[in-house]
Amino acid sequence: MAEAERIIGTPDNPEAQQPDESGSTAADAAGRGTGKRRILVLIGVAVVAYLLDLVSKLIVVAKLEHQPPIDIVGDWLQFRALRNPGAAFGFGEAFTVIFTIIAAGVIVVIVRLARKLYSLPWAIALGLLLGGALGNLTDRLFRAPGVFEGAVVDFIAPKHFAVFNLADSAIVCGGILIVILSFKGLDPDGTVHKD
Repeated sequence: MAEAERIIGTPDNPEAQQPDESGSTAADAAGRGTGKRRILVLIGVAVVAYLLDLVSKLIVVAKLEHQPPIDIVGDWLQFRALRNPGAAFGFGEAFTVIFTIIAAGVIVVIVRLARKLYSLPWAIALGLLLGGALGNLTDRLFRAPGVFEGAVVDFIAPKHFAVFNLADSAIVCGGILIVILSFKGLDPDGTVHKD
């Protein structure tokens, strides 16, 4: 059975372990400050991911839609405008409303989890997920054919692979990072599980 250990204080700083009159240690106070910084990192990563996705889609719609694909690396990588009403890889085109609700649910879960966030890698991972989810949710809410049924703008087209966008990339990178952190035993609250 794995033991959980909270990373607070250091052996060479015993004062960090001594509780004050309220029963809190200096490490606890530092952890609260660190938690706020981690939330700022999460928000910063999410905003950057969201803005990159939003700006790229605005450019694609304005310049690339109804135009021939642009070769980036021969025919191995192209920019090609595509409207995707389904999920990743074009699956589930009839379930656009459900995907919208799922994206909104993911955002709510991340916001709730942020209150217990003390890990920088988790802040980055959740920021990527949040920014990507917001990017695609924006399309679902505001693009044709209508609210909750909007088609997502995809444009990155590798050869022999599905067409995707920067929001999808952020979601995948965030998901991979979460899997790595979970295998390493690091929880969002800074707890490390040791075998």
